[in-house]
Amino acid sequence: METPNLDFLFYPKSVAVIGASNVPGKVGNAIMRSITLRFDGKVYPVNVKGGEIEVNGKKFKVYRSVKEIPDEVDVAVIAVPAKFVPDVIDECGEKGVKAAVVISAGFKEAGRADLEEELVRRARKWGIRVVGPNCLGVTNLENGFDCNFNPPERQARPPFGKVAFMSQSGAFGAAILDWAASHKIGMSKFISLGNMADLDESDFMAYLGDDPKTGVITGYIEGVKDGRKFFNTAKEVTLKKPVVVLKSGRTEAGAKAAASHTGSLAGSYKIYQAAFEQTGVLEAKSMRQLFNYAKALAMQSPAKGDRVAIVTNGGGAGVMMSDGLLERGMKLAELSEETNERFKKDIEEGKLPAHMSYKNPIDVIGDAPSSRYEIAMRYALEDPNVDVLVVIALFQSPALDEGIVDAMERMKVYGKPIVFVAPGGDYPHKMARNIELKGIPVYETVEDGVDAVYALVKYGEWLRENGRL
Repeated sequence: METPNLDFLFYPKSVAVIGASNVPGKVGNAIMRSITLRFDGKVYPVNVKGGEIEVNGKKFKVYRSVKEIPDEVDVAVIAVPAKFVPDVIDECGEKGVKAAVVISAGFKEAGRADLEEELVRRARKWGIRVVGPNCLGVTNLENGFDCNFNPPERQARPPFGKVAFMSQSGAFGAAILDWAASHKIGMSKFISLGNMADLDESDFMAYLGDDPKTGVITGYIEGVKDGRKFFNTAKEVTLKKPVVVLKSGRTEAGAKAAASHTGSLAGSYKIYQAAFEQTGVLEAKSMRQLFNYAKALAMQSPAKGDRVAIVTNGGGAGVMMSDGLLERGMKLAELSEETNERFKKDIEEGKLPAHMSYKNPIDVIGDAPSSRYEIAMRYALEDPNVDVLVVIALFQSPALDEGIVDAMERMKVYGKPIVFVAPGGDYPHKMARNIELKGIPVYETVEDGVDAVYALVKYGEWLRENGRL
């Protein structure tokens, strides 16, 4: 598999915005605002009218053509009417531009496949790689290169982190960025794929597979451009890092909608399911599940087996977690005789209460302070029959002190994946943030926690099958 090196696209030194505008609300103005906010490379606005543009308190000279720009240009962001795009590509080629992000719509998705083919033909003549057309743009959260045309006050940008996301839908991609920002989920790169006239989901998957800043690759797809290429790429990339995909067009009606949206062929959903299974791609069924999987995989190592131990201060939550895990094909760990003896001894010596249950789920009961949690967690993690630990904390109990935050950090020494569940409102949310700062993923509901464990177990299974774990 040939991996395209797309560093020139994500780490440009200079960018031309073709179709830049002084008019607030225009796409060309919004792109200028996004790109000049954090990016420290050179930005050159281009518009046939010339003049000057002021955005984010900075003034820029407007060039009438990309060819007028005195310096080299690495990337062109194009937001002009579709009929002009092929000629603009020729000008970019003469200028030596390496990549074009074509925001403009009005190509294959609007019945103009001929115009899209012409765009690709001219780009290939000059060796220009194309993102789009009909896309939202790309964002590198590391260096601030952001040509997304949704302004920051309307659509937040997440912090820099390990999750990369690519989307065939610009609107859904925008919602994901906003959602990730509000949930403090760090992202490395965002790619709006658009019509994938040139670069497709497999090209970006291959690039992200080798990207040291990306730990988990996620994507929303309606249909893949080249099934065989996707299959071969995914099979190779999933051995390096997890790939999580949210596939829409699962029903006949959805597949028809996908065809009219980006012109992509959704194909039979059963074929996609089989391909995901055979290549180690984790399929999410909702936006929430996509990020439940991604967060767990970004923050924890894959599980070496499917045996799960639960430590909880709420019996009901422990039962719900047990049901959820078993329904998704995982097992409740059977604690060893040695572990049971340790619990028994501590109860006899008064270190643990007599009325707690140490049969998995381990219920440390509602009056448990962090010290009691720590004993139970250590015993579970030291048990050879345990592959994953789930910790459920009902922070509404006044007994549970803030020492649980440092206790969670101490549990990392065992090297086993840990998932934390903290249902509730403001106080649990505050504690969750503190625990996540220690590197342990925290989930708001038992169902979300089940998703997290499933992702860690399923990805671990794939790596073991292929001799990588």
